[in-house]
Amino acid sequence: ARKRGRPGGMAAGAAPQGAPTVEEQEEAAGVGILLQISMLVLAFVLSHLLRRRRVYYLPEASASLLIGLIVGGLASVSNAQKSTRRWFNFREELFFLFLLPPIIFQSGFSLAPKPFFSNFGAIITFAIVGTLIASIVTGVLVYLAGLIHLVYRMPLVECMMFGALVSATDPVTVLSIFQELGTDVNLYALVFGESVLNDAMAISLYRTMASLRTNASSQNIFVVILRFLENFFGSMSTGVGAGFISALLFKYSTLGVENLYNLESCLFVVFPYFSYMLAEGFGLSGIVSILFTGIVMKRYTFSNLSEDSQRFTAALFHLLSSLAETFVFIYMGFDIAMERQSWSHIGFIFFSVIFILVARAANVFSCAFLVNLVRPPQRQISRQYQQALWYSGLRGAMAFALALQSVHDLPDGHGQTILSATISIVVLTVLLIGGSTSTMLEALHVVGDGNEGRRPSSLEASNMHFIKIGTLY
Repeated sequence: ARKRGRPGGMAAGAAPQGAPTVEEQEEAAGVGILLQISMLVLAFVLSHLLRRRRVYYLPEASASLLIGLIVGGLASVSNAQKSTRRWFNFREELFFLFLLPPIIFQSGFSLAPKPFFSNFGAIITFAIVGTLIASIVTGVLVYLAGLIHLVYRMPLVECMMFGALVSATDPVTVLSIFQELGTDVNLYALVFGESVLNDAMAISLYRTMASLRTNASSQNIFVVILRFLENFFGSMSTGVGAGFISALLFKYSTLGVENLYNLESCLFVVFPYFSYMLAEGFGLSGIVSILFTGIVMKRYTFSNLSEDSQRFTAALFHLLSSLAETFVFIYMGFDIAMERQSWSHIGFIFFSVIFILVARAANVFSCAFLVNLVRPPQRQISRQYQQALWYSGLRGAMAFALALQSVHDLPDGHGQTILSATISIVVLTVLLIGGSTSTMLEALHVVGDGNEGRRPSSLEASNMHFIKIGTLY
């Protein structure tokens, strides 16, 4: 049956004329996989050396980006460019299913409860109100600049989608330097807590704007607000519910007592993806759901595990998150070097960088003013801390993920322009701002001897039992 003829005498399964053979495809796949593994190994080794020698001007994320740029540049001038691109590229579905969930879950799972909840009001203000301000300011500035032909013109809704996706911060570089240099525990909690929760806010805003674009004629502002609240709180409720179910299951199943450590660990690892797929099945945001699942599972489920399972699952989630985040930064550098971006609207990219800095300032300083109105004098956010918060607004995996999604959501090359601008913003903020973070912190006097006794790493000692058996860094 396999040798049944085709028109023109071509056997079934035979490659068309000029197409690569099966052997060539397998060889190209092997080279692509080897290239990816080699870059990951190089990135982790280089990151270890940089941290060991306390080289702060080239953080881990910057090193991964540069590795991707260099290898992609070499591949682009070689004869293997097409096959390399074919096997190094991955679909957005794989990104959202396998790369982003571990990063987001680990963000919620590694939250230190005491400083997070003691600053909960300020974190919520920065994450929700601040993200909304940043999204609106960015979107409106891009739209107005398009009206006066300063940048590439897009409809207002698409500008608001761009504002939502670039409002997602990812200060992993800044936080790693916070840990190395030692900084105030409350500043660390504010930066980390805001970055965790503002991902959820940015996703919900983006999806709301995307739905408004497809049904613009049938929706008014009240329907838009209702749709946003439905998406955000529905996703959050799904994640919290899945987390509490897992807490009850592990509390009363006594898997640890019966020495069923493998089953216990497997169930614990499966629950985050159960939460993710449940939310996606309801038409909600799986990323928002898995974030809150991580927060709840850390606080209520983790303590019900046996000691062995605690060490294993904590190490596993940190491992998966580090691998995924490193690969994302490598891929962004590789993608730029392979010249797949739309660089025809360089003005849009240039002014977008300026606009997000203005929007970040509007976010931080206005929210800090609101928080300080209700805080006692001894707990107010100082001007130095506000400047540190503004400077820590790097962009990373979440902004990149939503930009990838915009390529499919927006027509006429608008999505590709947004993707190019987002990648440029990520690269510039990680390389320039991330590389100068240590200098900025020292200039603002928020690190040093006065904060030695309050290193944020001591926060996470109680959370990260896997430190005892080693980490990637």
